[in-house]
Amino acid sequence: MIFSYYPGCTLKNKAQDLDRYARRSAEALGITLSELDEWQCCGGAYPMAANETGVRLSSVRALMAARERGQALVTLCSACHNVIKQTNYDIVRDATFSERANNYMAPEEYHGETQVYHYLELLRDVVGFEELSKKVKNPLTGKKVGAYYGCLLLRPSKALQMDNPENPKIMEDFLRAIGAEPVVYPYRNECCGGYVTLEDRALAAKKSGNVLASAADTGAELLVTACPLCLYNLTKTTSADQKLPVLYFTELLAEALGVKD
Repeated sequence: MIFSYYPGCTLKNKAQDLDRYARRSAEALGITLSELDEWQCCGGAYPMAANETGVRLSSVRALMAARERGQALVTLCSACHNVIKQTNYDIVRDATFSERANNYMAPEEYHGETQVYHYLELLRDVVGFEELSKKVKNPLTGKKVGAYYGCLLLRPSKALQMDNPENPKIMEDFLRAIGAEPVVYPYRNECCGGYVTLEDRALAAKKSGNVLASAADTGAELLVTACPLCLYNLTKTTSADQKLPVLYFTELLAEALGVKD
């Protein structure tokens, strides 16, 4: 199976582990992630102003490129997935945005034809967690792992349609499939403070500390995330006594499949 793949900027520098282990694991599962040609930054955050058309055009271009290949589009970074999925959602439902975007794209047009998967959705909906468990060579038996969703992976739920934003289970089901023991803790879908780190470092540290303390108090030995900004914030802005190891979920997947370094 071949899917178009949008890695995003951060996976080319600070989050190379997220990308590298995803590619290796996909190949082990019989999936090829074919990186889009000449992709551009997604913008990093979905614009709140309805008239901000230009900043969403890179996502429209990525969606069009995947359509031209006749392939679904896979994303991995929580922020990239959020922006691209919301763009795909709005171009179908917002006539003004659709008209403006397609005026830029003329003479080509795009109207939401591309299926977008987050990598976790690919594992759940295409591979299947039951089939994934059959491919595991090194089950992570005994590892108590907390899944950290953060803000961007699940919300807004109408556009992303990945899981229940208040009581998600996709990452816990993934952890069970690779043999780990998921730890469900209260702050798993709360904000880490990532987008206020530069403006208010103390607030960001407090939010990240709440997440880590909540996970540790519930028995987690490590956390996994799909968001480079969350991983940075959780590992860099908290006090020493609150630290837990924080890894990308793809690293545990690669370990379980026997393709980790």
